[in-house]
Amino acid sequence: MVAMSNPTEPAGDSLPGTAGTDAGGPAGTDADAALNAVEVQLSLLWRRGRSISHQLSRQVHPDMEPAAYGLLSVIRKQGPIRLTELASSIGVGKPSVSRQVAFLEGLGLVSKEADPLDGRAQSIRLTPEGEERMHQVQDARREVFRERLAEWPAEDLQALAMYMAKLNATYERDGFPRDESA
Repeated sequence: MVAMSNPTEPAGDSLPGTAGTDAGGPAGTDADAALNAVEVQLSLLWRRGRSISHQLSRQVHPDMEPAAYGLLSVIRKQGPIRLTELASSIGVGKPSVSRQVAFLEGLGLVSKEADPLDGRAQSIRLTPEGEERMHQVQDARREVFRERLAEWPAEDLQALAMYMAKLNATYERDGFPRDESA
C-alpha cells in the first residue's frame, strides 16, 4: 500500500495541494509541488467518481454494484463482446467479470449468445431493458456534466480533454488497456 498525505487546501491563488511548498527552493521543488497538486486533485476526482458511479449503478438497479455499471457501459459502447475481451478492456480477471455478468444476466440487463465467429464462445450484449436503463442513466449523467461545466469556455474544455488523454496515454504505456473510443 502506498502512503499518501492529505495536505490542507491553501488560500489565495496558489494551486490546491501546494500549500506549504517553497516554490523558490532548490531545483525540483516546483515540479514536486505541481505533482503534489496533481495527486491531490486526482485523488479528489477519483473519490467523487467512485461516489457518482455508485449513484449511477443504483439508478440502473437498486442492487447493482458500481463494477457492474462499468461493465454495462463497456458493453453498451462496444456492442456484443466476449467475456475475455470484456475482462481485458477493464483490466480485471475473467472470474470477477463472469460473476458480474451472471448478476447482470439475472437482472435481465444482459444476455449471452453464441459468437457468430466461434460457436464455442459466447458474446455478451445488452438486452432491450439494459439498453433503455443505460440510455436513461447516461443521458442524465451527460446533463450533469453540461450543468457543471456550462460556464467553462470551450478552449478550457478542449485543454482538459487533451491533458486527460495525455495522462491516460501515459498509463497505457504501463500496460493499462487502451480505450478504443478515446
